[in-house]
Amino acid sequence: MGRASHNPSGRMVRRRQDLRPVRSAGEYRRMDRQPRPGALRVRHDVFEGRVESMSQTDHALTTALAQAAATAGRAPSVHNTQPWRWRVLPDTLELRVVRDRQLTATDPEGRLLILSCGAALHHARVALAAEGWQAVVERIPDPGDEDLLARLTGLTRVGADPEAMHLVQCMRIRHTDRRPVGDEPVTDSALTEITEAATAEGVRLQQLDRDQVLQLATAASQADTVESEDPQLRTELAYWTSRADDVGLPAAVLPESPPQTTVPGRDFGRAGTLPVGPGHDQAAGYALLYGDEDEPITWLRAGEALSAGWLTATRLGVSMVPLSGVIEVPSTRAELRGVLAGMGYPYLVLRLGRADPTHAGPPHTPRLAMEQVVDTSAVRDT
Repeated sequence: MGRASHNPSGRMVRRRQDLRPVRSAGEYRRMDRQPRPGALRVRHDVFEGRVESMSQTDHALTTALAQAAATAGRAPSVHNTQPWRWRVLPDTLELRVVRDRQLTATDPEGRLLILSCGAALHHARVALAAEGWQAVVERIPDPGDEDLLARLTGLTRVGADPEAMHLVQCMRIRHTDRRPVGDEPVTDSALTEITEAATAEGVRLQQLDRDQVLQLATAASQADTVESEDPQLRTELAYWTSRADDVGLPAAVLPESPPQTTVPGRDFGRAGTLPVGPGHDQAAGYALLYGDEDEPITWLRAGEALSAGWLTATRLGVSMVPLSGVIEVPSTRAELRGVLAGMGYPYLVLRLGRADPTHAGPPHTPRLAMEQVVDTSAVRDT
């Protein structure tokens, strides 16, 4: 999720379902409704502190936007690069990509970079809805400014959304557990709910059957071989797994030994400190997030779908792990198109299961401080 930039070079059973984008009267459609401007004084804790007002008048709308941007910092991102920056304007919130944190060897096209930002965009939308705000979402609003990925504008006060409030709580506990899942399979009803949440964001999520999982496992193994033999990729991976600051993957979230899984995960090139038991994830299911186009706006929507599906999974007690290695290698990404029978472009593979009850959950990955990801300079004197 180029070969040299500011970063050191290196790399970031079920029947087939083809559920087309669904928009039911529920969780997420409310966030995109056409609004009217409004304001409300809102304060709640985000991250490790409290977002304070940005002027003596404590402007309610700009405070709400800053809070939503800070909450969005909890979103998942490839290698925990957190490649986003928000700009708060008097009545608008802008999402910009930070290309200094792009994995230039792993993800030269920026597919996973923009997908990661899409997850942050969805987190911000949910955070606003939880506080009773609707926003018009403008994706890729300025073709002349490729770093501007989205605007949240035209906000109106509609009353807090209880489901969004619950999902904000899920943001605080969501994590990535790369160890094998437990023996209890995910129910069909939970899989359907996760799929509908993801597909409501404008892309599709297909649960893979047994034969497709075997194809996926073969492709993932091939991708791991390709990546392990690329010195630039290994250097990049080592960089993002040896950071001592607020980005990257610390040893505490990496398995101490290779987990026994049906579809091989990423070889991080180093052992972590997360204990791994003897289990095998035979009860895990796998799904493929995909869409009709392979371009930035659909990568952005794929990130929103990842966030929607993952937060729903967290609410349902389902463990989700994104597998991007097979997407990163062009040849294996093409093989996944074969799994889809050429019906779309793959964006990300997801593993779904019930967490092993004998395992304590892994710690959360670190996060950048609010001032590093949220620019409030345009509203400080309003």
